[in-house]
Amino acid sequence: MWMEFLHTRLTSLFCNMAKTGVPSASLEKVTSDFGPNPRNVGFYIYVPDELTANPPILVNPHWCHGDAQACYSGSQYATLASKYGFIVIYPDSPNTADKCWDVSSNATLRHNAGGDSLGVASMVRWTLAKYKGNPKRVFVTGAYPDIFAAGSAFAGVPYGCFAGNGYGVWSDACATGKVKKTGAEWAALVKAGYPGYNGWRPKLQIFHGTKDEVLNYTNFGEEVKEWTTVFGFSETPTSTTPNAPVSGWTKYVYGSDDWFEAYSAAGVSHNIQNQEATVMKCRILWLLVGVLNPAKAFEPTVSGKAITVQYKNET
Repeated sequence: MWMEFLHTRLTSLFCNMAKTGVPSASLEKVTSDFGPNPRNVGFYIYVPDELTANPPILVNPHWCHGDAQACYSGSQYATLASKYGFIVIYPDSPNTADKCWDVSSNATLRHNAGGDSLGVASMVRWTLAKYKGNPKRVFVTGAYPDIFAAGSAFAGVPYGCFAGNGYGVWSDACATGKVKKTGAEWAALVKAGYPGYNGWRPKLQIFHGTKDEVLNYTNFGEEVKEWTTVFGFSETPTSTTPNAPVSGWTKYVYGSDDWFEAYSAAGVSHNIQNQEATVMKCRILWLLVGVLNPAKAFEPTVSGKAITVQYKNET
């Protein structure tokens, strides 16, 4: 499950940071060896003319049947990168049949085992090294919680729901909402993706339309069970906000510090709108980056199942 994500809260500090002039940067394809990439995932990158020191990195995978170029031109992330000095990676699916991602193979669902996910992880590692990026400020989600800090998923399914024998395997049972598990069963799949990992888990948002005709809305509830169990949260939301971020949508928050948010979009199909402003506004990117207040840059710690938010110079 790949996650598309991140847009921002505009403050006076952002205005002071904003770059001026017409950017000359453009989307570029990386053709040099950037590390293990067994599935030959395409690597496109946008590096703005001016970078912040130790820049954050945003990975923006395209939708099924899309491609990196369409993702680049169809979102605001490159424009925001030029304003605020972060880097955007646009992976391109190697599946020429339908341009969907490998979310089924054992390799892609396991840490450093292969599949599309390893190619994307290699892109991040290469970018961190080349541009002296901040390894604590890399954003997306998947089988690499040690690399990614946060992410958002639109019209997706639980991690492991499409697991099968091969790359790009379609699971009709998963798509139609027939795969149901307990929270503990879903969490076991997540943990099996990175055996022995006991570190913190990325902050997460999910969005799903109640009229999704491709991936049944039942998957929304299954995702909630999966991730609340992984995080150690109750399946009962700590808050519920109707008509957020738009009329007819409902926002559910789980755990402290808005760590897990789930948005149910009434009457919306699989072609759900990418709520860029919402995913950025909720601080998934910028408070973690420390842009809003560099003196209070985010540092997560884990004790058992609890995730503690600790800020630098907090009194």
